[in-house]
Amino acid sequence: MPDSVSYIAALPEIVLAVGAMGLLMIGAFGGEEGDRKESSGWLGILILAVTGVMLVMQTGTERAFNDAFIADPFARFVKLLVLAGSAAAILMSLDDLRRAKASRFEIPVLILLSTVGMMMMVSANDLLALYLGLELQSLALYVLAAVRRDDVRSSEAGMKYFVLGALSSGMLLYGASLLYGFAGTTSFAGLATAASAPGAATNLGLIAGLVFLLVGLAFKISAVPFHMWTPDVYEGAPTPITAFFAAAPKLAALALLARVLFEGFGGLFVQWQKIVIFLAIASMLLGAFAAIGQTNIKRLMAYSSIGHVGFALVGLAAGSAEGIEALLIYLAIYLVMTLGSFACILAMRREEGPVEDIYELAGLAETNLPMAFILAMLFFSLAGVPPLAGFFAKFYVFAAAVKAELYGLAILGVLSSVVGAFYYLRIVKVMFFDEAKPGFSPTAPYVRFVMIAAGLFVLFYAVYPSPLIDAAAAAAKSLQL
Repeated sequence: MPDSVSYIAALPEIVLAVGAMGLLMIGAFGGEEGDRKESSGWLGILILAVTGVMLVMQTGTERAFNDAFIADPFARFVKLLVLAGSAAAILMSLDDLRRAKASRFEIPVLILLSTVGMMMMVSANDLLALYLGLELQSLALYVLAAVRRDDVRSSEAGMKYFVLGALSSGMLLYGASLLYGFAGTTSFAGLATAASAPGAATNLGLIAGLVFLLVGLAFKISAVPFHMWTPDVYEGAPTPITAFFAAAPKLAALALLARVLFEGFGGLFVQWQKIVIFLAIASMLLGAFAAIGQTNIKRLMAYSSIGHVGFALVGLAAGSAEGIEALLIYLAIYLVMTLGSFACILAMRREEGPVEDIYELAGLAETNLPMAFILAMLFFSLAGVPPLAGFFAKFYVFAAAVKAELYGLAILGVLSSVVGAFYYLRIVKVMFFDEAKPGFSPTAPYVRFVMIAAGLFVLFYAVYPSPLIDAAAAAAKSLQL
């Protein structure tokens, strides 16, 4: 394949990486410090927008770098979601980090570099490309978690994330080395051939390599029992960075997991389906029950995200085109709900600084009815209450599980969703029925924009869902099931 074709397939990633480097140079050498902080955020959003336009202009399926990189409709769908999540995180960080005196021009640069890694992960068609993308994403995230160097909680979050992330990377690399040793290749196509060969299901080296690979990826999506870093990192990191963690990296890691399992190990479906079902059930149940006793809203959102990873894995466990389509729809709706919820959390600020205790929302309906209404709609949607967008997200994954005859998994999913609804409804009760606490400071316009846009999406998704459904169906068909 000519080099020009290779570069064209990876052109959005190249542009994003070059843009991040240019932004770093501008931040290091250009203008006054205050101007650099403000302009770097807007320039970062512009670079993400240009990358998104280039993705939309791509068509068909192209491969690059000896088939280690693949640009297909599945990758483009997830990449656009990742870019949207990254842009929203930068937008929400502009005002909040300035108020906290933690604004640095490096933050948009690190988000862009992390996004390059996520886009590489989604397009990875080889274990080496997978690892390169994963580490590029992770190294930037470790720094972002600890970006407030004078804050003990932020430093602790960064350290925990780094140590456990390094452990997961080691497990993933060990699994990759086992797979290479027994299959003789690192490409997904070669692994698919090895996994479909007679006796592959009894090849202990191949199965052990797959298990270690799944453990490493389960850390990245914070699936139970590899979720231990999530609550501490979510609580300790600055809120806009937490919003970024909750949205974009999870999407990329779940998409990577889907590509690895379907395109690399389709022949071992029976074996890996059991692992995915276990991860889904454990994540849904822990996400439902562990969040009940939380009083810090960021920790509650951490356990909520663990539960939602479990729901997304239900679609993956179905092992069908309908399951992948349901997974993609779930990821898109989850992205919007998460960003909207964290925009509301960012708005929880008084003169003395941000507040994170759930009971500080008491009587919000009296002091700020629009915010209370939007947050209630977002939490109802996260709980899966019809006719909001979150209901349809869960309906699609459960329907795919039922079609695949995974009745027990679907029933457990519905029951854990009912349990999880309790802690969302408790917050709504606090906002509308408890005695009012002092009101919050005026919300920054950028945060208000994200909040309103997310609220409108979850409220009116049912009116016109076909664009998302059609895009997800086209993306799912491009994955080799």
